[in-house]
Amino acid sequence: MKEIVVLSGKGGTGKTTIVASFAALAKNKVLCDCDVDAADLHLLLKPQIKETHEFRSGQTAIIDEKLCTRCGLCQEVCRFEAIKDLKVDPTACEGCGFCCHVCPADAVSMNENMAGHWFVSATKYGPLVHARLGVAQENSGKLVNIVRQNARSIGKKEGLDYIITDGPPGIGCPVISSLSGANLALLITEPTLSGMHDLERVIGVCRHFGVPALVCINKYDLNEKNTDRIGGFCREQRIEVISQIPFDNVVTEALVGGVPVVEYSRNGVAHEIEAMWHRISKSLAKE
Repeated sequence: MKEIVVLSGKGGTGKTTIVASFAALAKNKVLCDCDVDAADLHLLLKPQIKETHEFRSGQTAIIDEKLCTRCGLCQEVCRFEAIKDLKVDPTACEGCGFCCHVCPADAVSMNENMAGHWFVSATKYGPLVHARLGVAQENSGKLVNIVRQNARSIGKKEGLDYIITDGPPGIGCPVISSLSGANLALLITEPTLSGMHDLERVIGVCRHFGVPALVCINKYDLNEKNTDRIGGFCREQRIEVISQIPFDNVVTEALVGGVPVVEYSRNGVAHEIEAMWHRISKSLAKE
């Protein structure tokens, strides 16, 4: 079983559009949405949720008014100013637990947060593991790891060939959690200055974790000068530009219709994505 993670150094480059198309093209795979902070793969795949699980992470202080002597020590020592009038603001509380340790009446306790949910769903393209992080919740790297582990378990149990993962944008903790141990990273970029800068950063992360990378330039014809610059940079880094996808309004039309673009229209974009998947599957077969 091979795992391919689709990443980008920034948001809005077309990761989810391409992953949804791969879902329609690939056979014997499990799909995984690791963009838990802003998951949207389900909007195109229309999953039927089979399992729902709670995700608990982090702690918030709670003051027991019956035990509290109103000495004010907890409020005095809280460097995050999360305690006012001897009440805890759960949004401001960082869960450090200092107030719990200094309370002379043992009136403060630390409760684990219910930080979100993760799901195992069925789609017409195959099983999907995805998640939804709660508002203002952290530790999304931990949730990404849970999602990946369960996608891998499903793949092994059902004898599938691929795990296709829609990764989060950027280079932070969620990206590291979604990338480590993968067989291949497909990096989606666009011919803009920010796209070029962030591509360089995410290539560095792939190199650090020893994950081979391929590059796809989306909407390459919007600025062919920058496309050439990206191609030159990738040649210097010895990274293959596996695909250049043209700009086409049909992609937006497919998104509005809620279907992968390869099923919406057999135009140049669809043909290029299909050709890219065949190149990727051949590359993975060589490993």
